[in-house]
Amino acid sequence: MSDSHEGQSAPVTAPVRRLGIEELPSCLWLSEDRSWPREEHKWRLLFEVGEVYGIDDPDGGLAGAVVSTRYGRAIAAISMMLVARRHERRGLGGRLMAHALEQSGTAGAILTATDHGRPLYERIGFRTIGQCSTYRGEFQPQAGDPPRPSSRPVVPADLPAVLALDAEVFGAPRTALLTRLPSFSEQFRVVEEPNGIVGYGGAWRNVDSAVLGPVIAADTSTALALLTDLATSVPGPVRLDLDHRRPELLTWAEARGLRYGFTTAVMVHGDPPSGDPARLFAPVMLALG
Repeated sequence: MSDSHEGQSAPVTAPVRRLGIEELPSCLWLSEDRSWPREEHKWRLLFEVGEVYGIDDPDGGLAGAVVSTRYGRAIAAISMMLVARRHERRGLGGRLMAHALEQSGTAGAILTATDHGRPLYERIGFRTIGQCSTYRGEFQPQAGDPPRPSSRPVVPADLPAVLALDAEVFGAPRTALLTRLPSFSEQFRVVEEPNGIVGYGGAWRNVDSAVLGPVIAADTSTALALLTDLATSVPGPVRLDLDHRRPELLTWAEARGLRYGFTTAVMVHGDPPSGDPARLFAPVMLALG
């Protein structure tokens, strides 16, 4: 799709509809149109575990899209809310968000918002409950870091314990997502103690870096040991999304060569997850929580 019609685009009257994986190229085009990277690996996962909705552009392709990923009846993660530049400020974002919330049927919804999108979400009823900052760079282990390895690669027999731990900490079942993560990730590791698995984490490739997440652990020292294992087991630069409620993690990341990128607002609509955020150290990705 070209931008030649900018400023003279036809009205968009098509309804919001469910998209299939065959429309991935149109979703990637929307990302590029909004100066987002072409995250094909990420989009394919979202199509698998979530529900992708879109509005057709009368001139071809998509005028907008959004993703809703439901975790049981408790919570849905809303993400990838994109409206083509030439169709912005026409109410399409509000239509997409309203449809995603209605279709989710969950008690609550979560998302991370840029400064650009935050006013729209506030009008819909989302409220800010925190902030998350992204750090990137070549990971540089420091003297005094935990000796490696503190974790081991996951095996199929670990999955029931990982699912149970994740549901307890996150506050909702993420079965479809967690079942898919071992093959989606370059590294997927668990921390096991005599009483069982007390932490797990993944590292997955997204365009030009490896994203470290999710990370769930019994305490901060276990989480940092797991993050060190993940960061040193993947080649090239890494990315880490960190909640501001954990300033010690921000300091830890900067001391190991990771540099601040940007900050998003963590927002909730309705009931927030009822888990144990003290053990949730990094999301799978901003799009999934």
